[in-house]
Amino acid sequence: MTRFGYTLMTEQSGPKDLVRYAVSAEQAGFDFEVSSDHYFPWLASQGHAPYAWSVLGAVAHATERVELMTYVTCPTIRYHPAVVAQKAATLQILADGRFTLGVGTGENLNEHVVGKGWPTVARRLEMLREAIQIIRELHTGELVDWKGEHFEVDSARIWDVPEVPVPIAAAVSGDRSVEAFAPLADHLIAVEPKKDLVDAWHDARRATGLPGDARVIGQIPICWDRDRDAAVERAHDQFRWFAGGWAVNADLPTTMGFDGATQFVRPEDTAESIPCGPDLDAIVEAVSEYWKAGFTDIALVQVGGDAQDAFFAEAAEPLLDKLRSAAQ
Repeated sequence: MTRFGYTLMTEQSGPKDLVRYAVSAEQAGFDFEVSSDHYFPWLASQGHAPYAWSVLGAVAHATERVELMTYVTCPTIRYHPAVVAQKAATLQILADGRFTLGVGTGENLNEHVVGKGWPTVARRLEMLREAIQIIRELHTGELVDWKGEHFEVDSARIWDVPEVPVPIAAAVSGDRSVEAFAPLADHLIAVEPKKDLVDAWHDARRATGLPGDARVIGQIPICWDRDRDAAVERAHDQFRWFAGGWAVNADLPTTMGFDGATQFVRPEDTAESIPCGPDLDAIVEAVSEYWKAGFTDIALVQVGGDAQDAFFAEAAEPLLDKLRSAAQ
């Protein structure tokens, strides 16, 4: 059965509001919750970027049932993989085994802040592959020394190791990333409903003797509002960056860059890629592309920090009912 999640969008809400929304999402019946991990918002109009790991620690205590996930964290530049291993282990303990570590190669927008430059795609893939290996080693609880091509670990040990191992989900976008991460990660993360990508992931895992039934976790923005015009305006104001595609989004370094790159994106362009307004059936139709492509888990992003309370009060539960009915 397809599982539906809620996105804690750190770029559009402050930390206390995010914890409150997490509780509301659990009460509305969402199966899991994912959190972005940003140092910057995509656009200045979004206006937020709290530290995701502090938020998730609070969410772990404020919720009881929903699974939690980073979607995604980059364990290679802004964070050293040894530090990610420690905080992922700690969060798994706080969440009583409900946490999955979602990782990816990152975006220049967030990683440039530590002044280490922005590597090429090929190098970022190599770095993430090595980072996952280091995290796996440290999660054994054993003393680890590591000297690789990109990272060093000197006599490190995770002292608080969770009883439930931390699953790792890796974000992939094409053949190179599938080849790199299918043998290493437990689950697949992708942001486009591409069946060939999902099939390639399962095939790559089976070829190495791993189970072929890994979870496939996707994400889709929606902009529910009673007023469609207001929804389109809000989506354009805060989410027009989405039209650039990830090849562009990964490389731009600042919110000003995203503002300039999207200055000619029209509201109607945004509405073509993001379902906007009160029509729940239109949202279901957009989401259905993911389960048709083989996604097992689909997280919704409700656009607009100020639009969350109304979404939970009026739309979340009937939307979940429609989604579950359609996905059967």
